[in-house]
Amino acid sequence: MHLVATPIGNLGDLSPRARAALAEADVVLCEDTRVTARLLGLCGIHRPLQSYHEHNAARRRPEILERLRAGATVVVVSDAGTPLVSDPGYKLVRDAIDAGIEVFAVPGPSAAIAGLIVSGLPTDRFFVAGFLPTRRSQRRRAIAGLAPVPGTLVVFEAPRRLPDTLTDLAAELGDRPAAVARELTKRFEEVRRATLPELAAHYAAAGAPRGEAVIVIGPAERARGGATPEELDELLAKALESQSPAAASAAVAAATGLPRRELYRRALALKCR
Repeated sequence: MHLVATPIGNLGDLSPRARAALAEADVVLCEDTRVTARLLGLCGIHRPLQSYHEHNAARRRPEILERLRAGATVVVVSDAGTPLVSDPGYKLVRDAIDAGIEVFAVPGPSAAIAGLIVSGLPTDRFFVAGFLPTRRSQRRRAIAGLAPVPGTLVVFEAPRRLPDTLTDLAAELGDRPAAVARELTKRFEEVRRATLPELAAHYAAAGAPRGEAVIVIGPAERARGGATPEELDELLAKALESQSPAAASAAVAAATGLPRRELYRRALALKCR
């Protein structure tokens, strides 16, 4: 089984090895057969396509594994970019490995990596959070859970939700440096770099842009005295053993010099675990 990366916008990014894998496939598993059919058509490739996505994966996985056991060449792609990154497929890979079937990666384009490397933010450690929940309350909770991650955050977002998501990111994560990269590898590629509040204000005024966006957010700065996010969580957890979230956050704020409001949100998240 081959996991093949496909272009995120520029057909020239499809590698010769990816073309060969697609041309030799007995079946190509894809999220949307119409999207993949267009790609193959542009390459002059005609192979059987089968949809494989979160809604039918459990039902189709046994059939696909049977084909693999019988010796079929199966290629897995996503609509754009590298499959399995914020897309279904890892369970199929896991089951194939458990069945003794070889799995090969055919690397190539990735919106997460492309956005990260043009952001100008630290790349030594990063966390791909994928798409955040669409409901604001759930999105806020998810963002609060990402706050202590000791690395750069990478988030995907649809254009119509971008202004609201940036507003929530700014409210939960504060004045972090960030970048919004959209239309990556395409003619109108744009990367806007600023702080989260500045980006939120820009898109609130400008409205939703065209094209899906990659939001890249710098890691939290070390607190006064050099405390890491993990150490802050330890301080809050210890304080929460005998104090309310409000009192615990006030105590840690006094000790570290960090904003009490930021620590209070983190204390609430820890309390709910």
